[in-house]
Amino acid sequence: MIQKPAHLDHPTWQPAAVLTLALGLLSGCNEAKNKLVLPAPANVGVAAPMQRAVTPYLEHTGTMTAFASVDLVARVNGYLKSINYVDGATAKAGEILFEIEPAPYQAQLSATKAALDGAKAGLVQTQAEFERQDTLSKEGVNTQANLDKARANRDTDKANVESADANLQTAQINLSYTRVEAPFDGTVTRHLVSLGELVGVAGHTNLASIVQLDPIYVTFNVSDQTLMKVRENGRLTLAELQQIPIDVGLMDEEGFPHRGTINYVSPNIDPQTATILVRGVFENKNHALLPGMFVRLRVPMGPPKPDALLVPDRILQQNQEGRYLLVVGANDEVEQRAVQLGELDGQLRVITAGLKPDDKVVITGLDRAIPGRKVNTRPISIASAAGGTDKSK
Repeated sequence: MIQKPAHLDHPTWQPAAVLTLALGLLSGCNEAKNKLVLPAPANVGVAAPMQRAVTPYLEHTGTMTAFASVDLVARVNGYLKSINYVDGATAKAGEILFEIEPAPYQAQLSATKAALDGAKAGLVQTQAEFERQDTLSKEGVNTQANLDKARANRDTDKANVESADANLQTAQINLSYTRVEAPFDGTVTRHLVSLGELVGVAGHTNLASIVQLDPIYVTFNVSDQTLMKVRENGRLTLAELQQIPIDVGLMDEEGFPHRGTINYVSPNIDPQTATILVRGVFENKNHALLPGMFVRLRVPMGPPKPDALLVPDRILQQNQEGRYLLVVGANDEVEQRAVQLGELDGQLRVITAGLKPDDKVVITGLDRAIPGRKVNTRPISIASAAGGTDKSK
C-alpha cells in the first residue's frame, strides 16, 4: 500500500494554499518584467538671451503715392495738330507734349494787336485836344463845357487802350494754350485722343496724364495709441519730424532697402478710424517704387533701448494663451515660459517681458524638450544659431 508523504498532511499544504503560492510566484515574475525604465534625458542646446541696445520700431504697411500727378487737358478748342511724345516716355518741365491747331488763335492775336494800336492812336489825339482846351481855359478864352468834353474823350480813349491791352493778353494766353507743356519732370501716360481730333469743345478734354516718380511719397495711418507712445519722448517740431528716418521694403524684398524721411504728419486725427495720416518721402531715381504699391515700412519709435533681451525668432512657439519659450530651470527641468514680444531685429526678436538675462533658453533640440522633463544641456551661441538648424543629438 502506497503511503502519502507526511508533509502533505500539514494543514498549510492544502490545495488552496498551493494555488496561492503559485500565483504569488507568477506575480513576482511579471513585476520584474514590467518595471518602467525611463529614457535618458534628451540633449538640447541652450543659451542666455543676447543683450544689446535695440531701437524700437513701428512696423506697418503703407501705400506709395506719386509726388505729383496732373491731367493734361485741352484748355482751348480746336483740332489736335501734333502729339510730340511716345506713350510712357519721360518728359522735362516745359516740353511741348501736344499742339492744338494755332492758326485761329494767331489770327485773333493779330486782331487784338491792331485794335490796341488803334486805341492808342485815338488816345494820342484826344490827349492833345484835352491839353489844348486846358491851355485855352487857363488863358480865359475857353468854356468849361469844352474842357469837360475834351477830358471825357481823353478818358474814354484811355479806357479803350486798357481794354484792348487786356484783349491782347487774353489772345496771347489762348495762343499759349494751343501748346500743352509738361508742368514738371515726369512720366507721361498713353494719349487719350487721336491726331486730328476736335478737342476742348464741350469743356476741357483730358489728353493724357503726367506723373512725377522721383521723389515719391509713402502714406500710412498710425493709431492714436501709437501717437501717444511717440509723444512720451516729447512733442517734435516739423523740422525734427523731418529728420526721422523711414525704411520701406516691397513685399518680395528682404528687409527694408529703401530709406527716406518723414515729411508730413496730419494735424488732425480721423474720428472714424482714430488714426492719423503720416507721409514719408523717398528718392526714386530707378523708379523701383511706383504709385499704388503696398509696402512694408518701419519707423523708429524713440531712442535705442539699452540691454534689450533678444532670442532667435524661429524658436518662439505659440499656444492658446500666447507666445512662449522653452527654458531650462532648476534641476535641468524644462519649463514653458510665457513672454511678450517686441520688434524684430533681423532674425532676432526682442523679448520685453517674461525672460531674465540669466535664463537658459532652449535654442536647439526643441522637439525633444518637453516641459517637466529633465534634459542634458550644451551651451551654444545665439549669434551663430539665430538662423541655424537643430544640431543637438
